[in-house]
Amino acid sequence: MILRFLPILAGATLRDRLVACLGALVAISLTGLIAAKVVGAGAALLIVAPMGASAVLVFAVPASPLAQPWSVIGGNMISALVGVFVARVVPVPALAAGLAVAGAILAMSLSRSLHPPGGATALMAVIGGPSIAALGYGFALVPVGVNAAILAGIGVLFHRLSGHSYPHVAAVPGSGVAVVAGAGAGSMPHPEDIDRALEDLGETFDVSREDLDLLLQRAEFHAARRVGVTG
Repeated sequence: MILRFLPILAGATLRDRLVACLGALVAISLTGLIAAKVVGAGAALLIVAPMGASAVLVFAVPASPLAQPWSVIGGNMISALVGVFVARVVPVPALAAGLAVAGAILAMSLSRSLHPPGGATALMAVIGGPSIAALGYGFALVPVGVNAAILAGIGVLFHRLSGHSYPHVAAVPGSGVAVVAGAGAGSMPHPEDIDRALEDLGETFDVSREDLDLLLQRAEFHAARRVGVTG
């Protein structure tokens, strides 16, 4: 039973979770204040909701491609533009909501800015009410773009203080991560080796250790086949 309460993200630690909580506290408080100044306290609560989801990614899984600054800023702003457009051309709210989220996924995918909270941002443009509708396409810049930029900026600052890479850059051999000469083919890592490697890297990845283990096994399988075919 207790295993259900263990972190499912590879590399997750209690220290990282506490840093995430502190970063989210500061970022969401600031974005909430800005949104309240622009559209009023009531609508601000709706606008900050997608930022809350963005904060989970930025501060809890900073190594995720979905949490990088371009995804946070670009994904939210592009989704807001899609949502405003759909809200203006589709008069049926339920249909507009679905089209806004679907369109946001497509637009983010094409612009390489896929960010799950962007779906909520697009939805806010449709269901946010008169105060958000009155902003028009400017909604994508203020407050959405400003809030997203603040959140990403705070993420950069916090993760520099915490020692994490954000924007994330994968460690390479010779950059502080020890590599043992001779390790390679025929030395398939055990689960405990994966745990030690995650400790060495000090990052939280949006993949479970079990999936990471399976990925390494399949990579070893295909490497063996390649060597067998070319050998």
